Amino acid sequence: MPSPDVDQFAALIRDRLRHGNGPLSRRLAAALTDLARTGALSPGTRLPSERDLARVLECSRGAVAAAFNALFEDGICERKHGSGTYLAASGAASAMDRLLSPGAVFADLSTSVVPDPAHLQLPKLDPAALLHTPSRHGYDRLGEPGLLELLGDVLITSGGQQGIDLSTRCLARPGEAVLVEEPTYPGALAAISSCGARPVAVPTDQRGMLPEALGEALTRHRPAFAYVQAVRNPTGAVSDAERVRELAEIARAADLPVVADHTLAEVVHEGAPPGRFADTHPHGTIEVHSLSKALWGGLRVGWLVAPEPLRAQLTELKQTGDLATSTVSQRLAAELLRHNDFATWRGELARRRDHLATALRQALPEWTWTRPAGGLSLWVRLPGTDADAFAELARENGVAVAPGSMFSADRRHRDHLRLSFALPPELLDQAVPALALAWAG
Repeated sequence: MPSPDVDQFAALIRDRLRHGNGPLSRRLAAALTDLARTGALSPGTRLPSERDLARVLECSRGAVAAAFNALFEDGICERKHGSGTYLAASGAASAMDRLLSPGAVFADLSTSVVPDPAHLQLPKLDPAALLHTPSRHGYDRLGEPGLLELLGDVLITSGGQQGIDLSTRCLARPGEAVLVEEPTYPGALAAISSCGARPVAVPTDQRGMLPEALGEALTRHRPAFAYVQAVRNPTGAVSDAERVRELAEIARAADLPVVADHTLAEVVHEGAPPGRFADTHPHGTIEVHSLSKALWGGLRVGWLVAPEPLRAQLTELKQTGDLATSTVSQRLAAELLRHNDFATWRGELARRRDHLATALRQALPEWTWTRPAGGLSLWVRLPGTDADAFAELARENGVAVAPGSMFSADRRHRDHLRLSFALPPELLDQAVPALALAWAG
């Protein structure tokens, strides 16, 4: 496999060098190991020369040489006499990982996530304190008391996705319809399908589901529940409070349960916060929350807000699945909440949104989108193009993107892409020319 462009390669490395302590050679070796083991670099990839990598990273050649030597000792890389340094098969991602992420990707715009925890202010922690719980055994079924003091009377889950899955299994049976926005979050579509239910798309505008369309869907499909989002993924539209109240009144009159996904509710860049279904339909609404977008996805901490008897049913379902969410993650999450102001990170995300939008307008003027008021992504229309096919071309040029059909119950939006703007600007600046090259091809 040919060497990746040295500037693209350097952008990947520089992003990872921001983390960790110790000598540069050790951090460089760790960064290259991570890229190999996550599948960002494929087996057989030829690495840049020591001289070239030292030049673009603006560091000594000795530091690069020491990092490469560490990789040789660990079996991550191998030298081929007269040819260069290559990623060894033994140091690469597993076959399943490569199947999920084929090819060398230097900029992953396909995942709408916090890219790393570098923005967090880290508190000083006593490891023994992280392991202390009132139960001592650590299986606190409702959640860790210190975190519950901050969040209130909620059921702690292992991330927002578990909250969606639990809610779906609680409310729907095989063959039943579940109403979803169009487009919607693919993780919800997966949860609905995995329990044998049928996602049914309801027409949606920037404010939310269309009320008349919701009424028609209720009559036609007799759904088990409706899944809605406070800030919609992939569009970034923020649910209008007046529209939410109107939809909640319809749901309450029809005795329709609502699963309201609030995982992105804190990521509002401009305008009013999203409306809450629970304000109008309190006895029939389950709210799904998560710290993945405000703090970091690796915590895997979320929570559900639900009325009885739904809460008791959800608690029982969770216990049959994983007994309890990691106490260590919960205690760490509580400390991070106490020491971090999300407004700073939200402001940085808005700047990255505008940075990517400006670069796309300059390089790809044919592409169009509505400026998102929230979320982590742009929902981009590609005129006259099959986005599924374009996603393959983009990956060949080193950029992963999410084709629009992933976000539809009916595989619509095949002329759209979701592009995350959460990566550091340096990586976004590398990604846009690669997308333009794929578009030109």
